[in-house]
Amino acid sequence: MIAEILLVLAGHSSSIFPSDHTINPAFRPLLHPGEEQCLQAIGRIATRYRSIKKACLTLTRSQSRYICALCATLIQILKDEYEGVVVETEAKLLKRDPELVARGSFVPLTAILAIFSGWESPFIALESLMEQIESKDEWKPGPLIDMLMARSKTGTSRIADIFSRLSTAVQRTWRAQLAALLVHGSITATDPLASGDYVLLEGSTPACVSPQARESIMYVGRAIGTVKHKKWAHQIPREQAVEHAQLLDTVLPEDRYKFDSVIGQIRTNVSEWLWLHVLTRKDVEEAVVSLANYFLLRNGEFCLALIRDIEKLKISRLTTRTGVPSMIKEQDLNLALLRASLSTTAQHDPSLLKLKFKLPSGPIRPLLPSFSKVGSKSLLSSVNGSFNETTSFDDLLLGTSLLLTYDTTWPLDLFLHASDLQVYSALFGYLSSVRKTQTRIHGCWTSLSNAQRARRRWTGLGEGGTAEDLMVRQQLLRFGWGAVRDMGWFLDTLLEYVMVDVVDLEFRRLKDLITGPARERSEGVGREGAAVTHDGNVASSSHVRLDFTTLRNIHTTYLERLVAGCLLSNPSLTGTVRSILEICERFVAQVERWGGDVLPALLFEGSLAAGGHDKVGTLVQERFQVVSEIDKSLHELFESFYQQLTLMTSYQPFTAAGDASRSVLINASIGNISTLQRTFARGKGLEGEGEVRRHVEQLLLRLDFNGRFSKPKWLAEDMEDGL
Repeated sequence: MIAEILLVLAGHSSSIFPSDHTINPAFRPLLHPGEEQCLQAIGRIATRYRSIKKACLTLTRSQSRYICALCATLIQILKDEYEGVVVETEAKLLKRDPELVARGSFVPLTAILAIFSGWESPFIALESLMEQIESKDEWKPGPLIDMLMARSKTGTSRIADIFSRLSTAVQRTWRAQLAALLVHGSITATDPLASGDYVLLEGSTPACVSPQARESIMYVGRAIGTVKHKKWAHQIPREQAVEHAQLLDTVLPEDRYKFDSVIGQIRTNVSEWLWLHVLTRKDVEEAVVSLANYFLLRNGEFCLALIRDIEKLKISRLTTRTGVPSMIKEQDLNLALLRASLSTTAQHDPSLLKLKFKLPSGPIRPLLPSFSKVGSKSLLSSVNGSFNETTSFDDLLLGTSLLLTYDTTWPLDLFLHASDLQVYSALFGYLSSVRKTQTRIHGCWTSLSNAQRARRRWTGLGEGGTAEDLMVRQQLLRFGWGAVRDMGWFLDTLLEYVMVDVVDLEFRRLKDLITGPARERSEGVGREGAAVTHDGNVASSSHVRLDFTTLRNIHTTYLERLVAGCLLSNPSLTGTVRSILEICERFVAQVERWGGDVLPALLFEGSLAAGGHDKVGTLVQERFQVVSEIDKSLHELFESFYQQLTLMTSYQPFTAAGDASRSVLINASIGNISTLQRTFARGKGLEGEGEVRRHVEQLLLRLDFNGRFSKPKWLAEDMEDGL
């Protein structure tokens, strides 16, 4: 009977247990109740073992290499450890080992159960594992590894050891796939980790792989694969490929820190090789110049031509004949890009073909400028500096969301990531909105001037009308001129600051770092050539070894400084700027509706009071109310903008560096503590904090050139009354 029990434990069938672990009724009268319980316990262990073995043999025929690796490892563990115990026990019985055989002839069932009882808990866990695996038709490596690692975190040492070895086996199989991708740039047909364009598939990586490591895996795989596919003259050296394979053999994804370190080292090595042989300094310089010319509006004549063409496109669609399509499509806007380049320096620029407009909401009908007031809630938030939501400017140029994109092809996409292009797009939306509004304000000034000249031909030095009406008409005209003057002054000041003190300065700094100064510059300009190296310190451009990693750090810092200097990192300031632009647009739209003048003509109906000589015309009163309301809101926003800007310079910086793309796209989540402060820390109080603070201080000085904002309010009011 003992021999048959050992055969049952080894996985064979027996008449003792006709089904599962149920004892044959014929044997029960022969057994002591204690023996019966021991025999049932042994039968449960044997039944679970057979169930696990059967599931493993079935799953080994799976098409998934990861499931096959798991089952093969489990079968080997059972063979070496469990089946080995069965063979060892049988040997002890044959040798009449006194630990098992009492008096040399009697073998108690409790002794057999004691030997195999330690496998009861592992078999329960393994049986549950097999049921879970069989419950799904397909297992991706990521969820499979995650599940095995989660099951290995248990207090039972044997269970933890078994599941840890199963997890390691699957991770090694996954690592072999990863090595094929990172070392050879190849993607297998079965169980691929990435798609054809080297984007990691869902479930292809375990949760223990960090987002940074995932991004690096895609980066390196795409780089190696593309170089091989294009049959480049230079290929990754064999010695470097062997080194990377050896590095991968030393780590598993479960060791997150070490795995990230190895993947980062491989990425750095590949990046350095690409920088030397594929992506040259000239390619990077041309891309940076192109992006600055078109996204940062450094090509001024092209920018103005583009704004005018988009305005003409809207007007042409609004005035089109009945039956002709009046929708504005992406191809219309892309055609406007080409038209705007005619007779400008951009006409023969090949990089212009990489620019494309996108309408996220699809084709639209053009919209007239709005006469509606700025929302009271929005205006109140701007004045109080309490904006906590992301402010977007991409809808001010066309009336709906309009994004400018840049086509990055190989190998430029190794340098410019999608997040970088999102920052450039956000900067274009902001700068083009300010430029467009400034252009409309200048046009409004010209319109008012022409109307005034025409009026003087008939009214002489006065404004016409009765004595009472004349005074109100004079006040209305002065209010209108004052509003346009203040709007133009603010937009001129803001745009001059952004384009000269921020964009131009930072662009020259970046270009000097990439190309190197053409000649020795003055001491002040030479100091602008500071760069951020690997460790975050500032170094002179003449002492920076421009490898690929340093280049990426420099470009990231460049975008951070642009975002911070343009005030896009502060939700309150951007909300206030948007409110000011909307008020300016509303005023220009009102003046256009009034025929290009704030004063109604004397012969217009309602321009003069009817039935009395000492009353004011209804039309004049209405316009006076509109203009005075706009003027009041405008100056409240100016005051708020200056106060928020002053407060911004007093913020204490954090110690962590920022991310320009996140500061633009999710600045609502960080409130007023913006990328500006985090950028300060990058230069450790030298070039980082000092330069960005000086940017903001320069804008404060430009705005307060006559001391109006910095003077106490009561003193400013007294001076106005005296004047």
